[in-house]
Amino acid sequence: MAAKKETYLQAMERLEKIVRQIDNNELDIDVLSEKIKEANEIIAFCTQKLTKADQEVEKLLKERRQSEE
Repeated sequence: MAAKKETYLQAMERLEKIVRQIDNNELDIDVLSEKIKEANEIIAFCTQKLTKADQEVEKLLKERRQSEE
């Protein structure tokens, strides 16, 4: 599960590590489903971060456009 203070970059690094382990067949079948579940949690976390950042950028652009009118 993602740490509470984990950054987007840290989460992506964890995800990349899991993907490398899967690609290299480094994971035992018993651990594979656990790692896939972890990867899905990381993807959800990163998607949430990206969505929040996108909303903040849109808000700033809207405020800027309104101030220029």
